[in-house]
Amino acid sequence: MVMSKTDKSKHNISIASIKRSTFKPYDYELTRFYESNSDFPFEEIELDLNEKELIVCSTVYNSKNYSILTTRNLITCENGTKMIGDLIGAKDKGYGDFKGYKNDSFTFGFIELKNGTALKYFIETGKASMIMIHGVRTLIRMNHMTEKNVENTIRNWNRQNERNGK
Repeated sequence: MVMSKTDKSKHNISIASIKRSTFKPYDYELTRFYESNSDFPFEEIELDLNEKELIVCSTVYNSKNYSILTTRNLITCENGTKMIGDLIGAKDKGYGDFKGYKNDSFTFGFIELKNGTALKYFIETGKASMIMIHGVRTLIRMNHMTEKNVENTIRNWNRQNERNGK
């Protein structure tokens, strides 16, 4: 049985996955993850979130070019054109081109939405790339997990984080 998880549970699992796969310190130029919605510093970006929806992470180049991952959606604005994709039923399709990335501060990852539409998202190049990649990957995979899978995953991540002092 596939279980519907709360936004808080999805957020906690995603943040644990991001921390496990990302190098410290987490002070990257364009990309951040958020322990709470109040930590989101970009007031110029208008977000229309549902009551319990939580912001997981973002890559923000400027107010017209960004991607924001929430517990329910992937929001990408490219050159001022905003696209929002529901993560339920989405498929991970790739993480962009990292060849020659030293010249570019970002590349694009791709997901396929349930209706077959492709949605790209900004990924900061270098070590910061793990934040968006693991955030998106974790939330998409979580939509297919059973209750027992979720419990085991949380227990394993917490154990590993305790061992690693994170």
